[in-house]
Amino acid sequence: MNNKVNYTVVGLLVLAGLSMILAFSYWLLQPTIDEKTKQYIVYFDESVLGLNIDAPVKYRGISVGEVTRLRINPNNSEQVEVLVTILRTTPIKIDTAAKLTAQGITGLSYINLSMGGNISALLKTLEGAEYPVIKSVPSFFENFEKTLGSVSTNLSSTLVQTEKLLNDDNQEQVSLLLSRTAGFMDKLERLLDDKTIHSLQNSAQNIESVSAKVDKVIPNIDTFIDKSVEWEGNIHNSLDSIMVSYVGITASMDEIKRAISSGEFNVKEITSDLVPTMNNTLLDLQDVMVKFQDTLNQYDRSPSDILYKQEEIKKGPGEQ
Repeated sequence: MNNKVNYTVVGLLVLAGLSMILAFSYWLLQPTIDEKTKQYIVYFDESVLGLNIDAPVKYRGISVGEVTRLRINPNNSEQVEVLVTILRTTPIKIDTAAKLTAQGITGLSYINLSMGGNISALLKTLEGAEYPVIKSVPSFFENFEKTLGSVSTNLSSTLVQTEKLLNDDNQEQVSLLLSRTAGFMDKLERLLDDKTIHSLQNSAQNIESVSAKVDKVIPNIDTFIDKSVEWEGNIHNSLDSIMVSYVGITASMDEIKRAISSGEFNVKEITSDLVPTMNNTLLDLQDVMVKFQDTLNQYDRSPSDILYKQEEIKKGPGEQ
């Protein structure tokens, strides 16, 4: 008998057996699908038309899960309960929100998860609940439908108010108002012919000319006021001088009266004080009268000098 053994075949069989043992061990030790994913509940208050089982769940554009179950919320018939399965590595935070989003023009929808805050806490299952609940926000079409409904309601209300406004009585009043307005515009058009417009333009030009002349007169009035103040000062000073002289004459007359009464009448002594005082008074009075006379002569020759100062004073020989 031939008892030769083919060790090559035996070695290959041993290696194949070891490989199968290792593969089986890896299969037993690898994590299950339940250990890789986590399930969440999303409640939608709107229609989920276009959302199907196995529809993707995306987080910032990346597919991180799928829709596992769709049903009416057993506790609220106005809501749709959607069970989603998401990878555990996806950071679902307490402020993460789910929104239905259309996939192009196919009519299908998927669930888009908004990113939660970086420092927000992870979403956990509430006590007594089976799954954590991700809050939902209205989709674009839901917002558009609400806006359209609001616009439609406002439009209907506007149409009703317009119908009430345009009743038979109001239409008659509006027609009367339009008729009167047309008549007024026709009269205004006839009134504002070329001749009237030309007259208005001339009046405006005349007003502008008068305004310009008034502007020119105002500085002369200011000058006149300044000169009046100056003349008043000069006259006041002259009157003060006359008053002082008068007081001196009064004192001298009292002195004469006293001297006559007491018998001490000395004409030379009394007149030595009285004559200079009276002389100064008469000179001041003469100066005042000369100034008054010059002023009256000046404005008698040229009354317009009070505003315009038109008269030129003729200078004597050698005067500059």
